[in-house]
Amino acid sequence: MSEMEVPQYQMIASDLSSRIARGEFPEGRRISGRTVLSSEYGVSPETIRRALALLADMKVVSIRNNSGFYILSRDNARRYLNGDNCLKEHRSMQNRFKELIEQQQAVNAELLELAGNLTKAQNTLSLVKNNFPTYEAKIPDDSPLCGRSIGDLRFWQFTGATVVAIRRAQNVILSPGPYAEIFADDVLLFVGDPNVQEQVIRFISVGDVEAFTE
Repeated sequence: MSEMEVPQYQMIASDLSSRIARGEFPEGRRISGRTVLSSEYGVSPETIRRALALLADMKVVSIRNNSGFYILSRDNARRYLNGDNCLKEHRSMQNRFKELIEQQQAVNAELLELAGNLTKAQNTLSLVKNNFPTYEAKIPDDSPLCGRSIGDLRFWQFTGATVVAIRRAQNVILSPGPYAEIFADDVLLFVGDPNVQEQVIRFISVGDVEAFTE
């Protein structure tokens, strides 16, 4: 049973109190035997005994020796229900608090992972920029390169540029392989000789290998 789960006998005690408060069981009436109630609620007679003992403690029912349980007070049944509802509300708030804590922990873990990835990406880009001249080129919406992979385009063979990263919205794809696809608004980060930037810009605009080589 979880920490917040309500025991069966307490649930049955609440239900019996509701029935008493509604007048289904009038004051002074003897409650059906435990065997009958256990069959009605689908629980053991011991569970029924505990439920009735709880109501006896709250002066909702009375116990008469060798006679059984009798309805004592309809008002006390209402008072028990009011207190039980407060308890349920308290449990509900506890459960919600626990859920929010778990959500916060999950968010914190994701933030830590993202921060680590951003730091790694920044360090990698800084290393590349410090060792090689790095250029950028943005893919326009109408570029023929959109939807095609770097390998399929034979990007390096026709431009002499090595793509070291693709910046896509807030994400950075480091060291994209030949199967990495290019999309509109991607920013390509690449290295190469001083003429490589002009070659890449031209290739982005032309896109077709045969037209590019003419």
